[in-house]
Amino acid sequence: ISFCLHNMNEAKTEGKSELIPSIKFRHSCLLRNQRCIAAYLYDRLLRIRALRWEYGSVLPTTIRFHMCAEEMEWFNQYKKSLATYMRSIGGEEGLDITQDMKPPKSLYIQVRCLKDHGEFEIDDGTVILLKKNSQHFLPRWKCEQLIRQGVLEHVIS
Repeated sequence: ISFCLHNMNEAKTEGKSELIPSIKFRHSCLLRNQRCIAAYLYDRLLRIRALRWEYGSVLPTTIRFHMCAEEMEWFNQYKKSLATYMRSIGGEEGLDITQDMKPPKSLYIQVRCLKDHGEFEIDDGTVILLKKNSQHFLPRWKCEQLIRQGVLEHVIS
């Protein structure tokens, strides 16, 4: 605003008052562009925040490739804030609020492993080896994150 006023005062003192509408128009365009950029950046941050809920704390490489360093930093800070909050609720172990985003129809689901992942422990202490193309009947809440990451797929019979 002060830049615009400076240009208008300068135009008045130099007797170029015909430039004042152009100066005002240019200033309005700059303010509009600034609002558009702010709206774009805010929308992008909302999308990045949604990625944490969709993919978990590790983003696929294809998505990270399209993010700048500042966006990755913001994602990591959001991830840390969310983890701190989840540890603060739900007792000693915390509560993972990113699980069960939709109410489950059944507690156990049939899944197929899409790639080698290694050992996977479920609540009763059973260790399952997740190898490519193997199928397992697992608790839904334990494998939702791996489904979102593309390690497992839900087998619908």
